[in-house]
Amino acid sequence: MSHGWRIQISENSVDKSPKSEGVFGLGNIYRGWYIIGVSALSIGAVLGTVQFAFGFFIEPLEEEFGWTRTQVNVSLSIGVVTSFLSPVVGNLMDRFGAKWTMTLSILLVASAFLLRSIMTELWQFYLFSGIMFAGTPGATMMPAGRLVLTWFPKARGRMMGIVTSGNNIGSGLAVPIIAGLIGFVGWRWTWGLMGIALIGMAMLVLLVIRDNSDDVAQEQSKRWGPSNLPGDSDAALNGGMTVSAAVRTSTFWFLVIGMTLQQFVRTGVVSQMVPHLEQVGFSRAVAATMMIVLAIFAASSKLIFGRLSESITARVSFIVIMILQGVGLSVLLVSGGSAITWGAIVVFGLGMGGVGALTPLVIFDMFGLKQFGSIMGLTRMSIAIPIFLGPIMAGMIFDSKGKYDLMFIITIVLLVVSIGSFMLAKTPKTNIGAKEAID
Repeated sequence: MSHGWRIQISENSVDKSPKSEGVFGLGNIYRGWYIIGVSALSIGAVLGTVQFAFGFFIEPLEEEFGWTRTQVNVSLSIGVVTSFLSPVVGNLMDRFGAKWTMTLSILLVASAFLLRSIMTELWQFYLFSGIMFAGTPGATMMPAGRLVLTWFPKARGRMMGIVTSGNNIGSGLAVPIIAGLIGFVGWRWTWGLMGIALIGMAMLVLLVIRDNSDDVAQEQSKRWGPSNLPGDSDAALNGGMTVSAAVRTSTFWFLVIGMTLQQFVRTGVVSQMVPHLEQVGFSRAVAATMMIVLAIFAASSKLIFGRLSESITARVSFIVIMILQGVGLSVLLVSGGSAITWGAIVVFGLGMGGVGALTPLVIFDMFGLKQFGSIMGLTRMSIAIPIFLGPIMAGMIFDSKGKYDLMFIITIVLLVVSIGSFMLAKTPKTNIGAKEAID
């Protein structure tokens, strides 16, 4: 399969028609690159502020209102809203496109931060958290998947890796910025400024994002565009299975089982990794360094396995990363506080990071783009189970056993079941033709 790029540099090769100029001087450069950049920025901005920077607000809220740590952390469990609303968001994306879905979703997150900046009661904190999590799926991975598959269908693996790495990059940038802002202007103003910044992000999305076949067709003659877009863009980009057809296949349910169970890695293990490392003998500084190493290799995993999925398929790539997760966890389980733990962290990171990039690719490979958003949304509903149970299981096991070993063992067993489920999931025959139209 060819993955080359056509770089049109000469003046004669560029479409100079007025309609190609676009906004912000998009001009003669293939719009897909701007869309990829904005998508990565949206993922990084939203997840960096919603998830990774949350810890910096815990103590200020406790000091301001006298809330307990449990009361503050309950706001995170409201994240199950994301799973329950994913099918709704996916359906809206299929009906109205990624541009409007992303814009409105980011504005929801922005409004939640602005409202948090003036809250005075615990119930308000929970309500605004629900609004924030309601906007998260439509501002991050779900539209990014559709946009990559629309603008770079034959290089979808590597481009998905680039886009989803925005999560790691954005989080790395958001953490020091937000920590500094809280120290300088306080938590209320910090949340307010985050909301204002996300409103700007929403306006950028509104101006740049496009995701229909006509737009792709108009851009094909521009510089730095893919040289191997499907000949019939409309048929290729809108082919595939309907939701009703997808849910009647065994493939759909095998994927749901596999994707759900492997999420216990993130919710039941990664969330407890720092206390586990400290318990086995590492200092907090060393444990923090290990988490940085984990994040670096997780970001690398998106790029590596995103590219690899173009050769060995996304399903097989997903099986490989789950094997790496299982190997990494097994070594962590027996390594104690030895130097081998560093190697286990590297292997585990390489397995864990690829999930974000490969999930939409697997959905596309199996079911196509026809109702991609709705199908992906349905597969994410059951992730509410590990989101809710993972942290609780880990806490109960630690409270009763004094260590996390049993949680590691349970997670490894669940990974084995997930691998088996993915091995049984095959591309439905009714979607093979649509996939071949793009490949």
